[in-house]
Amino acid sequence: MMTLIAGPCVIESMEGLREIAEKLAPLAQDPRIDFYFKASYDKANRTSLESYRGPGIQQGLEMLGAIKQEFGYRLLTDIHETHHAAVAAEVVDIVQIPAFLCRQTDLIVAAAQTKAIVNIKKGQFMNPADMRHSVQKAVATRGGSEPSYEESKRLGIWLTERGSSFGYGNLIVDMRSLLIMRAFAPVIFDATHAVQMPGAAGGKSGGDRSFVPPLSRAAAAVGVDGFFMETHTNPDVALSDGPNMLPIEELHKTVKMLLKLQEVLG
Repeated sequence: MMTLIAGPCVIESMEGLREIAEKLAPLAQDPRIDFYFKASYDKANRTSLESYRGPGIQQGLEMLGAIKQEFGYRLLTDIHETHHAAVAAEVVDIVQIPAFLCRQTDLIVAAAQTKAIVNIKKGQFMNPADMRHSVQKAVATRGGSEPSYEESKRLGIWLTERGSSFGYGNLIVDMRSLLIMRAFAPVIFDATHAVQMPGAAGGKSGGDRSFVPPLSRAAAAVGVDGFFMETHTNPDVALSDGPNMLPIEELHKTVKMLLKLQEVLG
């Protein structure tokens, strides 16, 4: 079974959130897919102070809760503050540690003290082997021993690869990192943030979504536990990360291709 985490980058409106959720229903209902709907209530790491961040934790979690009630989806959202962990975990099933905060001990511990799955995004600046220490913080908090793939999976601690800094304004995916990190935790491949181009002109990150399908195929061939893909009904007018998000129709095509590849690889 393939884990799929999909949804918009940030909550823009209840109407937009519901429209995206509805269009993702065929994926959520596919027995080959372990589906999680994702959206952020706050994007606290936007490049510009003027950039849209989201509705905030209270309203955002209410909106995500409404999606859960209406569609029955399991949910993922990211947190940036320790006091958000327990509150978010009352609604969502996966609490995500953003890449820039992947070494923040108090944040990881607070997330691991909840009952939610903890998904730690590898920082663009991190040696993949050093992510073992971030995993260990969560594993130890949940009473586990030295992290291994089996131990982390048992305790609900995941890692997500989203590319590594490659000079200025670009990321590169070293496929070796997937194998390195999978030695001590289940690994999700973030195909849409991997094509991001940080620090583009105008105080916003750019990206090139055309590379999402080929990078996804490469990650599937190497071996991962699942995929993280942000999507939107019209990415070109999205309020965050539009250039690297997939239109929903393209997401469906990409997932269909990955399921076929999974069958071939066994």
